[in-house]
Amino acid sequence: MEITAQWLALWENGELSDEVLADRVAELVASRDGARGFFVVSLAGDAPLMDRLPEPLLLQLRLAGEGVVDLSARNLAMSTAMVLHHRRTGDGAQQAASERVQARCTELLRGLEPQAVKQRLETLLAATAGEGDDVAFLERWGYDADQRQAIAAAIEAVAEG
Repeated sequence: MEITAQWLALWENGELSDEVLADRVAELVASRDGARGFFVVSLAGDAPLMDRLPEPLLLQLRLAGEGVVDLSARNLAMSTAMVLHHRRTGDGAQQAASERVQARCTELLRGLEPQAVKQRLETLLAATAGEGDDVAFLERWGYDADQRQAIAAAIEAVAEG
């Protein structure tokens, strides 16, 4: 996570090109832990990278395959559920942060390999109705019916873009 933050700062300051950043990120996302660290920093952080995804980076993330698609889908679900949680608790700042992660995940998923995204989101959508492989994922986080409904709407929004 620390190295990702350093790279993003260099990129933001114009000291690292889109292509070099993309190559470095490709190395990170080749492993599940590296991909998790990258997404924690890039999706939730203040750096604008995920708001204006450079084409070379999007290409590398697309090439990284199903692992990136899976993490992006899970991050979409978790951030969507947290938007509702923070709204309920009246925490506007955290709600806004979760909404930003949700929007970034939506845009990222729209840019990844369409068939892989479609399959992954169909599995997640089925779980919001209590079916399939992702039911355990949703239950592990204790998402209630309203949160599952919000996740289903977020999945539909990816397809509408």
